Formats: sequence, structure tokens, C-alpha cells
Amino acid sequence: MNKQQLVDDLKQLAILRHSKWDALGLMSTRVYLKEQMSLIGTVEEYHFQEGSEKGINYILKLPGTNPKLDPMLIGAHYDGPIQSPGADDNASGVAALLELCRTFKKNPPKRSVWMVAFDQEEWGMLGSKALSKELKAKGQKLKLMVSLEMLAYTSEKQDYPLPAMKKIYGEKGDFIALVANTGCAVMLPGLASNMGKHVPSKVLPVPLGGDVLPDVRLSDHSPFWDQGYNAMMVTDTSFLRNPHYHEPTDTVDTLDLDFFCKVVEGVSNSLSIL
Repeated sequence: MNKQQLVDDLKQLAILRHSKWDALGLMSTRVYLKEQMSLIGTVEEYHFQEGSEKGINYILKLPGTNPKLDPMLIGAHYDGPIQSPGADDNASGVAALLELCRTFKKNPPKRSVWMVAFDQEEWGMLGSKALSKELKAKGQKLKLMVSLEMLAYTSEKQDYPLPAMKKIYGEKGDFIALVANTGCAVMLPGLASNMGKHVPSKVLPVPLGGDVLPDVRLSDHSPFWDQGYNAMMVTDTSFLRNPHYHEPTDTVDTLDLDFFCKVVEGVSNSLSIL
């Protein structure tokens, strides 16, 4: 893994980039993403519209060594919150996505991997809703959908959607969370074990599509849950840990870059064995 490139991407992406309030920044981000992904392979522009809102997902399909296996989809949203550079949310996820693109190009996993930069997550996961619905309508099978959502913040304090969870998961925000629907249950132990070789990892299986815990639905994995796919969010737990969430202070200098690099290494190694 190229740690310097990973950090350089993070810094490049951590700018104001909102479709209504920072359209120029969003356009700049789109140009950078397409340029970087095109260095690796052919990029598909997936245009969508939901009501008056339009967006573009960028899709790069990397072949695996066994074309008979169902593909895996890995995504991260590149649009940002209002008036925030969104370093953790979600420049960290997109920088990780780019590094995974490079890694899987050089060292193909068994199954093909579809790398997707999602647009308009901050408006209600519009990009992932559009793509997941289309894939379901076409009968496209996926081994797993993975959403990379905020990967780089650590804290001495950790909150949870349910107070009782603190006894199970601990009071310190020094871990990465794997939040998955129950269909992923067979895969989770192996994924967590391999992630744990690089960074402390906690697993949260979620029943009923996350309806009982709305906080765990707030990323691009949940539309895939709703379409019946096995999907998992990899996250530093967002606002349950990071006080800079959706604030102007969500900047690169607030992040734990050593932790971030270890998370990306863990994601790369754990997903490559599926």
C-alpha cells in the first residue's frame, strides 16, 4: 500500500464539495476522481436523477482471477456536507476507495470487484438508491456490498445508539466497526479476524434492515439492504465518536492518519480473501 498516495488523496479530497452550496468544489472532486480512476481502468459514468436532484456515480470494474464468482461492490460517497470540508466524512472513504482500486488492479482478488464512487449520499443516499434498484431489477448478484464511511477518527470517548452497547464494545473510540445485515453473518467472523490483524475491530450484526437502530442506516449500504443484498458499512462510527461531524472543523489535521492507514490495509487484506 502506498501510504503517501493515500494521504495525498485525502488532502486533495477534503474540500468544500456540495451540489448546492459548493458546486465548484463538487465539480473539482468529480474531475479528480475520474482522472485517478481512469489511470487504473475504464470508468463508467452512471448518471441518475431523483426528483430535481441529479448526480453521477463513477464505476470501475476490476476483474478477479475467477470470473465465475459473483462480484463484490465497494463504494464510498464523494459528495460532502454543507459548509464542511468533510475530511472524515467522507474524503477518508473515497481516498481509501482509490487506494483499493490501485491495490486490486495490481493484485486481483478471486472475484471481480466493482469500485463505486457514489454521489448525493448527503441528500439521502440518492446515488446508491439508484444503482441498487437498477442492479436488483437486472437480477445482478453480489457477494457483498461494502460502504466505506468515515475511517480516520479516533477518540478517548465513544458513544453508542444504545447505552448498553458500551459494556460490550468499550468506552474508547479506538476501533473500526463492521456494521452488517444478518445475511453477512457467515462472512463477519473471518472479515473481523483479518481486520483485527491491522486495527482493533468490532462487529455489529443488524437485524430487520436496521429499522430498530436508525443510526446504523446512515450510509450507502442501507439501500442495498433494502434491495435484499448482503451489505456492510466499515466506519469509525461517525458522530458517535467524531465531534467534527458535519462541521467546518472536519479537517485533515483532526484525523488519526496512522489509524487510517491501518484501516485501509485491513480492509484490503480482509476483502481480498472473500
